[in-house]
Amino acid sequence: MVELKKISASVWEIPKEGKMNVPARIFASDALMEDMKKDKTLEQVKNVASLPGIVKYSMAMSDAHQGYGFSIGGVAAFDLDKGIISPGGVGYDINCGVRVLSTNIPLKEFMKKRKEILHDIVRSVPSGVGRGTKEKFSEKDLKEVMKKGSDWAIENKFGTKDDLEHTEENGRMKNADVADVSSRAIARGLNQLGTLGSGNHFLEIQKVDKIFDEKIAKKFGIEKDNITIMIHCGSRGLGHQVASDYIKLMEDKYGFANLADRELINAPIKSELGKKYLSAMNCAVNYAFCNRQVIMHQVREVFKKYFPKAKINLVYDVAHNIAKIEEHVVDGKKMKLCVHRKGATRSFGPGRKEIPKDYQAVGQPVIIPGSMGTSSYILVGTKEAEEKTFGSTAHGAGRVHSRTWASKEFSAETIKENLNKKDIIVEAGSKDGLVEEAPEVYKDVEEVVRVSHENGIGNLVVRLKPLAVMKG
Repeated sequence: MVELKKISASVWEIPKEGKMNVPARIFASDALMEDMKKDKTLEQVKNVASLPGIVKYSMAMSDAHQGYGFSIGGVAAFDLDKGIISPGGVGYDINCGVRVLSTNIPLKEFMKKRKEILHDIVRSVPSGVGRGTKEKFSEKDLKEVMKKGSDWAIENKFGTKDDLEHTEENGRMKNADVADVSSRAIARGLNQLGTLGSGNHFLEIQKVDKIFDEKIAKKFGIEKDNITIMIHCGSRGLGHQVASDYIKLMEDKYGFANLADRELINAPIKSELGKKYLSAMNCAVNYAFCNRQVIMHQVREVFKKYFPKAKINLVYDVAHNIAKIEEHVVDGKKMKLCVHRKGATRSFGPGRKEIPKDYQAVGQPVIIPGSMGTSSYILVGTKEAEEKTFGSTAHGAGRVHSRTWASKEFSAETIKENLNKKDIIVEAGSKDGLVEEAPEVYKDVEEVVRVSHENGIGNLVVRLKPLAVMKG
């Protein structure tokens, strides 16, 4: 049994004990905490606290649930001299992330053509397990993608330079050596660039339903009763293979003797293997940025057919599964740290050099998707998040039920019927995929964002409601 101490209405602590190097902090309401107690989330947060070189706290955001090694929703920062890097702290879907596009398309005008537009997008953006792209990319192209990220997409006419300004890291991690990526990973990624994938990945057209902060919404280019477009996907088979490859390499080199959980396998950040994983991970990160950029271009092309004068701008693209070297203030001292965010969003406040120039005065957009039948949210990063959570907050609704549970409880027809009652249309790559991602398998996203806002680690700006959903 994990010992829990309540710090405030929605902050909990697991006190440092035994092999823990630091305490653990969990951001959750009473209701969300009850969900976390149903699986191994708390145990995983505690186990992460025992890793070498961890700084301040092992943390879980309000959407946390059990994952591989780290909980999904886990955040941990490691000292660059004594610390480690762990594939389980990044996840198999490296740089699974989300981008949101603003438009000047009025809701009324979109609704007249909603079915046709969704169907056209489904035909233009391949999705589903193993589905390949319609474009033909060579191995040389793929290697360029892994080095250049979204830059490659812009060079090849999949978007504009303005898109780079509104992508985390401008869509490109620089320490990315293709030599550190296996031929198997390259083969798996070769025909999947510009594809959505399966599982919880989606493409969603939404209406701007409520604005909490007019000034910041305007800065993000978002106006009420217009539509927005959200794209959620990652690095496909390439990222999964990079994770698998380096988990095996680290197991072979370091073993499990001192680990609280073998899924926390890791390498010292400064070791040769640690550096190689960081480089290979960055290659997968770049692939994922480029993947979302290509998909966005395909979506823009569809919308142009129906609304030739439409303005469709990238608000922001942010990674949810990543480890990054960042500078943070810890106990009054500036430190460079390796921050793992596994199912967590970067939430930097005003003035951070890493965020786009036109958002410097307000902070970084934080995108928290809902669950197909529920609202999604755009928040804004804060200085408080930098102080409390190494500039991090939640990344979505977070699962509370398994895919097996969903398969027993629902049918595809029931889900479509329930969504139709909410005036949401859906097209899915498979009936099983639709069932496994039923809205009921997720936590209450309203509660997740409320906890973020209440703790000042990501403040509410806009609520978006789904109108048309494409599931992988």
